[in-house]
Amino acid sequence: MTPDPDPPARDSAPPPRRAAVPLTKEPEEDRTPPPNLTADERDRGHRTHRPWSARRIPAALVASVILVAAVAALVDVVAVRAGRPAAAWRQHLTDALATRPADDVWMLTGAAVAAAVGVWLIVLALTPGLRHWLPLRSPAPGLRASLDRDGTAALLRDAAMRVPGVSKARIRVRRHRAKARADVRFRDPQQVKDDLTAVLDEERDRLALARPPRIAVRVRQRTN
Repeated sequence: MTPDPDPPARDSAPPPRRAAVPLTKEPEEDRTPPPNLTADERDRGHRTHRPWSARRIPAALVASVILVAAVAALVDVVAVRAGRPAAAWRQHLTDALATRPADDVWMLTGAAVAAAVGVWLIVLALTPGLRHWLPLRSPAPGLRASLDRDGTAALLRDAAMRVPGVSKARIRVRRHRAKARADVRFRDPQQVKDDLTAVLDEERDRLALARPPRIAVRVRQRTN
């Protein structure tokens, strides 16, 4: 029996080299805003508008009225074509339109109602609606967000209750103005008013509203 050949020495051949990859810092993305924006605009973000309402209720009402009138007229026309007499309401309406003068009270009333409805529909078509929602500043042009007035009032109320001396706060938020009323249990009312105004202004700025409302603060001393 011949002895087995000795295993090759581990250090007989140099170990394979691995490709060395330099640990370099990845280049950061260029996050500088476009040069055409001013510093103030970069701080504010993109101004957004209120989302447009679907106007489902006005559209449903107008469509229902038009549908009922069209169906009634069509049914009466088909009945007349079939040899039956015209409906009494259509004969009465035709006679009234043919005999009443233009300055008649009922004619003027009907014209005023029709004009008012037309103006109302035009206003609905040209305005976005959803006045209960306040648009927020957006970091990107295609991104939109809104905050309802009740949520804004709740956030401002929580901030007001953190002011020392305030026992009760009531906030009412409108589109351009927010009214804050607070009851003061201790401390000087003027100092509480100044602190409350500063806190509410800071909280309003934190909400990032596209059109921040002006805050009016009123305090009342309560001793009981």
